[in-house]
Amino acid sequence: MLSAPLALIALVYGSAVVTGLTLQRRAVDFFDSAQGGGSMFDNATFGGEPLNVIISGQSSPEVLTDDGVLNFAQAIGFSQECLGFHLGDPQTANLGDGNGSVNQTLEFRQDFGNDALGTCLESLIGGNHFRVFRQNGPQANSGALFLAVSKEQDVSENHNIVPDGYNIGRDELVAAAVGTKSHGGVIYNVVAKNITGLMPAGSEGVNHGIAVDGIVMLLTVTIQ
Repeated sequence: MLSAPLALIALVYGSAVVTGLTLQRRAVDFFDSAQGGGSMFDNATFGGEPLNVIISGQSSPEVLTDDGVLNFAQAIGFSQECLGFHLGDPQTANLGDGNGSVNQTLEFRQDFGNDALGTCLESLIGGNHFRVFRQNGPQANSGALFLAVSKEQDVSENHNIVPDGYNIGRDELVAAAVGTKSHGGVIYNVVAKNITGLMPAGSEGVNHGIAVDGIVMLLTVTIQ
């Protein structure tokens, strides 16, 4: 059962529920991770990376599936990693939903207009990328997707994050997403909302000591 504070947040924010074979829209945008003992930072090598974008649980439920978020990512200029290969270990996050710390679900890289091979270019020259974590545990099943977005340097710099790369990566992803987008025959309408108070600002505990401004962007993605 949800604690009182968590239940209250559920009323304010923001789960896709399957009824028969039909995906149903969730009732809330997301649950505040901290209320369930989680964090708005994942677990990376040298600190945490900010979960600085959330795709709302009130988005069209098809968007919140693995295949659905892949198609949406391709609509806004991202795709799967180069030839399906991933370098490095997956990162983990605790979204306060009762699942504890779990591995990222997916990772997408900027594809420079080519969703088949463009991410190979990103792996060489750097660019934007994001990791996906799904909030679906028994204590806070919003279905929302928490994204750790950052802009990274090229392969010669070991894909380290560029200066201010967390804020820049978030802002570039949101700019690419807002409005009407389409891919694979699916048309999306995307609305963004600025949320403060979920994530502390500053560099303490942040991967590579790169400061964040504490802003989380909430995207509501509706299939037309």
